[in-house]
Amino acid sequence: MTSALRTPAVAGRFYPARADELLRDVRHCTSAGNTTFSDRVSAIGCVVPHAGYVYSGSVAGAVYSRMKIPPRCVILCPNHTGKGCPLSIMANTSWQTPLGEVAPDSATATRLIERFPRLQEDSAAHRGEHAIEVQLPFLQTLQPQFLQTQLEIVPIAIGTRDFDVLRGLGEALAEVVGSGETLIIASSDMNHYEPDAITRVKDRQAIECMLALDARGLWDVVMREDISMCGFGPAIVMLTAAKLLGATSATLVKYATSGEVSGDYDSVVGYAGIIAA
Repeated sequence: MTSALRTPAVAGRFYPARADELLRDVRHCTSAGNTTFSDRVSAIGCVVPHAGYVYSGSVAGAVYSRMKIPPRCVILCPNHTGKGCPLSIMANTSWQTPLGEVAPDSATATRLIERFPRLQEDSAAHRGEHAIEVQLPFLQTLQPQFLQTQLEIVPIAIGTRDFDVLRGLGEALAEVVGSGETLIIASSDMNHYEPDAITRVKDRQAIECMLALDARGLWDVVMREDISMCGFGPAIVMLTAAKLLGATSATLVKYATSGEVSGDYDSVVGYAGIIAA
């Protein structure tokens, strides 16, 4: 039973704090997709950026507008703040945005904790973390109103680089969600604060591994090439689970860097939108 409410940490900074402005921005970000629900992909997983909407909203919107949003979403993100435990889940907390509240899938979260005890119920890692919060307005806006089941999420913040732990979480996740309608979202930006040309080369290597659904390859190339992809851990978990759940291909929907918005190409952040199905 829901016993807590996680209030917005970055409303008014990463995205508008007013509901009408936020809805307008989300619709603008997703307008290029402009597909009907029946034309959208039943995806198993995806990689979506989490910067402010002015920078990465068009990439996130391109991904979300291509997919059917099911009633249950597992959202994996990096732990930017360093607070809390290495694998932090919130099983019984609703998340508030200017568009309303999103309920937790407490049953799935509880089963996942039982299956993978390294996961711990922990609010500290999530309290000031933006990487899950910025995804929610897209999910709230794009889930069709005719679906009979309310949108529910399983939010997990990841603060470990240990491949075996990440793979183990992916395996546990696949076992727990089974064949039910679930979207596994890996919230991640790509390489950070290097020149645009260097970032694009580094990001291409990481993207190629994700398109091959190669979780180990992604870990190897991030470590070997020193790619500062903040959510590579979430991506590894997603790729591991997606393959076990039957994903056979992945598609790069859109790629961009912050330089395209800021005009500063000397120090950029990369953004990739990928769908696994």
